[in-house]
Amino acid sequence: MSKRRACVWAGIDAGKGHHWTAAVDETGATLWSKKVDNDESAILSALGEILDLADEVRWAVDISGTASALLLALLAAHGQQAVYVPGRTVNRMAGAYRGEAKTDARDAYIIAETARHRRDFATIDVPAQLAAELALLTAHRSDLVADRVRMINRLRDVLTGVFPALERSFDYSAHKGALVLLTGYQTPAAIRRRGRARLTAWLANRGVRSADAVAVTALEAARTQQTALPGEEVAAQIVADLAEQILALDERLKRIEKRIRETFRSHPQAEIIESLPGMGPMLGAEFVVAAGDLTAYADAGHLASAAGLVPVPRDSGRRTGNLHRPKRYSRRLRRVFYLSAQTSIIREGPNRDFYLKKRGEGCKHVQAIIALARRRASVLWALLRDGRMFTTAPPVTQAA
Repeated sequence: MSKRRACVWAGIDAGKGHHWTAAVDETGATLWSKKVDNDESAILSALGEILDLADEVRWAVDISGTASALLLALLAAHGQQAVYVPGRTVNRMAGAYRGEAKTDARDAYIIAETARHRRDFATIDVPAQLAAELALLTAHRSDLVADRVRMINRLRDVLTGVFPALERSFDYSAHKGALVLLTGYQTPAAIRRRGRARLTAWLANRGVRSADAVAVTALEAARTQQTALPGEEVAAQIVADLAEQILALDERLKRIEKRIRETFRSHPQAEIIESLPGMGPMLGAEFVVAAGDLTAYADAGHLASAAGLVPVPRDSGRRTGNLHRPKRYSRRLRRVFYLSAQTSIIREGPNRDFYLKKRGEGCKHVQAIIALARRRASVLWALLRDGRMFTTAPPVTQAA
């Protein structure tokens, strides 16, 4: 029977179909290295074998997304935590080890060795049920939004080829009435034949607001083009089909956003998060997913640092004060604070005042927004710590 170690390091090269796991001891010697299928029984079997090797196992994985979700959940269920070793770090560390061939077994060994030598990797927290639901819902919404942008661009491109005046007349990404118009009328001749009165009635029957204004705009565009361009008939069919798909996609987005709002607002701190100006339910849900367990942040600075809002020095020789954005941070969390800061300056209030102050100090727009985002990270952390809502007035402190 092999000797039981005090501690071993297990590195996992995660994948969709299988993971390769390697365990090393304090000298870097490989104790265990196997391919593990991404199913519960195989993972549990491997987990038991590796846990039998030592009193303590320190786990490290190179993917913290859906591919490793089952693996991480099973580790958590057995009281084990894993750290995240970025793929870029694994690639850099690979040069320090013998062999050039990139294999899953070699990558798993390098992940384990990297975790053995370094203690600065972030712990992966397995999300609670509500956070897991929000993660799936927000990811699905992002996919739908990306699909919508792609279809809008395709529609505008096809329409430009046969009816450029109409393409310029509406913002199809925001104007539902224009999309409804395109489901029935896509060419200058068709719009002119219909006429203002009948086109207005047709649009109104389909629930278009300001139907007469849409009809007038479309007719003005139609009167500027008397020539039928090549491929007009086929292009018209494609435009109509794309317009119908976008409208259907909008309905799907409404449903998913409603569910995100409902799920997010069941979070115990949702009301506090939403009280911060610019932080609506969509960005609030993104924050819950990106930030994870807020108890992991010792102070507001740690939260801001995780979002990449705290510059780090890169001094060299006689050059000092050379500050840059850190390389390791959550881009999703940074996006939440950046977008919410942009939204917050639309209305009068402390956020807009702070932004204008920074602009007055010579900061460019992006610099001022990042400075505001950093400030808001501190404010939100304090609100969540104290369990209080945002107000424009500072909190009242009771005398001792």
